Amino acid sequence: MSQSSVLSSLSKINEKYLMFRTVTSQTDAGDAKFLFSAKDNLTSKDMETCSGSRILEGYRPPFDATSIAKMREAGGLLIGKTNMDEFGFGTFSTNSAFGVPRNPYDLERSCGGSSGGAACAAAVMEGHVAIGVSTGGSICCPASFCGVYGIVPTYGRVSRYGLLDYGNSLDKIGIISSNASDLGKYVAIMAGADPKDPTSCVQPAIGSRRKLKSVAVPVDATEGVSEDVKKAFKDGLEGLKSMGVDVQKVEMSTLKYAIPAYYVIATSEASTNLARYCGMRYGHQDGDLSLKFDDYFTSFRSQYFGEEAKRRILLGTFTRMVGFRDRYYSKARNVRQSIIEEYRSVLSGCDAVLTPTMPFVSPKFSDISKMTPVESYKADILTGPPNIAGMPHASVPCGYDRDGMPIGMQFVANHWDEGVLFSAAEEWEKNFDAVRPEVSI
Repeated sequence: MSQSSVLSSLSKINEKYLMFRTVTSQTDAGDAKFLFSAKDNLTSKDMETCSGSRILEGYRPPFDATSIAKMREAGGLLIGKTNMDEFGFGTFSTNSAFGVPRNPYDLERSCGGSSGGAACAAAVMEGHVAIGVSTGGSICCPASFCGVYGIVPTYGRVSRYGLLDYGNSLDKIGIISSNASDLGKYVAIMAGADPKDPTSCVQPAIGSRRKLKSVAVPVDATEGVSEDVKKAFKDGLEGLKSMGVDVQKVEMSTLKYAIPAYYVIATSEASTNLARYCGMRYGHQDGDLSLKFDDYFTSFRSQYFGEEAKRRILLGTFTRMVGFRDRYYSKARNVRQSIIEEYRSVLSGCDAVLTPTMPFVSPKFSDISKMTPVESYKADILTGPPNIAGMPHASVPCGYDRDGMPIGMQFVANHWDEGVLFSAAEEWEKNFDAVRPEVSI
């Protein structure tokens, strides 16, 4: 399908899958070299940016995020902003205020979250490049659920300027695509120092591609995962062995503490970041101005924030309070350092750590509605550790369950070592028989 054909059918495709929050009005691709989408929490000067929240409805930024600006400079045409969980708060993209994206393999199932719309777009449109954002698993989770490739670069590799932050020390901008070769190509375009984001200013250049020779598999990597995921992961290990990759078993005892540490750090940072949304600067500004500030602030946020956003604001505010900060926030930071040190120790003897990406295949919406918040949070048990450590990681499809739903496995490399992930994904793609979803309009 030509680029102009994609543009002309974009709205119709979106009616079925709800992957986009906003789409371009352009129907002619002109001289664009490629089409791309961006998650709805990255600012773009020609489209609304709402981060999946009603509180920002109507906000049209006057500038592009650095990642989007660099893609445009490389000849890309931004065709839409993809649907997501409100401010990135979720695992299934069911917390969006603007509709829930549908999995292209089964419309009754989730695309994953929070970059669910991005993964759906990558799966539905052949050759499409989607910019996603990961805090605790928001790229690899939807990539696994939608049967595509997703990469999360090292924290600081891609500038966060223009990102509506969830957690400042955790957010990372990456790529989702159905083609493994796109991961390295487009991360290289977005990467680099940016004076507007100090966390991006001290980084080595992306290294040359390095062949994957060995992986370490934590002994409890498949503990608590479904039987379908266990089988697909086992098949994936056998596939790697047939490619000449050495598979080692290792103990990584600190990884089990990643999820509680992650949620303490993430919600602490989120509660601070979301304080700016008070109804006076951007988005909705239709509150009762006769109220005192605290009353205005409270009534406005009560009306426009979703339930999960409110839950995480309350949790994060609690963990930062005087008297509780040392018990929760400071301890979580210590756990993060322990996880980083354990990854570094293991990666000193191998190229990557390998686990399943998610503990189960994409669930049906009817099952998600029965989950408690804690059950939903536990879904990040495998994607949480590399995110809290700021390690680069990538999800690749490794199999399908009895219903044909995709299953992914996740490679984690050392800081700044994205090169081995690019080559691993590309070599795997040559040896894996992928099954594309049946897409109809």
